[in-house]
Amino acid sequence: MKKTLGILLAALILSVYGVVQAADKVRISVPTFNVMSLTAGVAQQRGFFKEQALEAEIIGMTPPVSIMALANEDLGYTMVFGSVVRGTLRGLPLKVIASFLDSPTVTLIAHAKYKSVKDLKGRTLGISTFGATPHLLARMIMKQFGIDLDKEVKVLALGSEAARIAALKQGIVDAVAISPPLDVEAGRLGFNTLVRASELFSFPYAGLATHVKKIKERPDEVKKVLKVLIKANRFIRENREGAIEVLAKWGRTDIKRAADTYDSSWSVFNLDGTIPEDGLRLVIEEARKDLGISREVSFSEIADSALLHEAQRELGIRR
Repeated sequence: MKKTLGILLAALILSVYGVVQAADKVRISVPTFNVMSLTAGVAQQRGFFKEQALEAEIIGMTPPVSIMALANEDLGYTMVFGSVVRGTLRGLPLKVIASFLDSPTVTLIAHAKYKSVKDLKGRTLGISTFGATPHLLARMIMKQFGIDLDKEVKVLALGSEAARIAALKQGIVDAVAISPPLDVEAGRLGFNTLVRASELFSFPYAGLATHVKKIKERPDEVKKVLKVLIKANRFIRENREGAIEVLAKWGRTDIKRAADTYDSSWSVFNLDGTIPEDGLRLVIEEARKDLGISREVSFSEIADSALLHEAQRELGIRR
């Protein structure tokens, strides 16, 4: 009888434990499995979620699908940033709660005869598609150098980065907006790196966002997720070889390309998840233009940093 009761008690404990574990499962979307979402990749592959008693499901979703899934509470969190800002401005009950990449890794690459962005006035620039991030960032970069991209540069939408490099080789365009590791590969081919977006301004590119209901009803879970991702970002900044190893597996690429990507990107990963207010302001302003919104938009309408600050204090990186 005692043995039977012991078995039943053990089964009950395991059942309860299973329920608790199921309650600690979190679903996080990423737009692509590359350097942009490396924070999630490191957190998963290095066991940081498990350290916080979380079981994470990382799901690849396009930004529009992520936003709707988050708004409908079919998803716990997303790492996309700009789309969340636009969704919030449209009235969706979402909040940005952290930034992990403070700037995109977009770089302007040109033929060797062009030494400065100013040299591109009146020339031809290759981007992915009109309205996409490379197009937006190219416009912002040009503005920094006194050039109106829409009026003073011919812009061609060429699709993939490989297609953009091919067009550069063939002389179809004078410059292209691309991301790592193709910036490094272009340099080896003799093309010139004119400027990196991260050298000019902060423009949060990947972070963490969730539903306002999640913030109110499950603050402890939110803080756990934040602590996990902060730890992952610090690992990326402080452990080059380990981050490259994860990136190669995460992005399904070889070590050499992963190393090239890391070396061009590591500096845009911040150390504590803080949302740069100047960068968020730029994201908001661009979203307002896209949506035709004339009213002023406050930081608090888009972002909520309260739980991030608590997580930072619990990690000992904020007083």
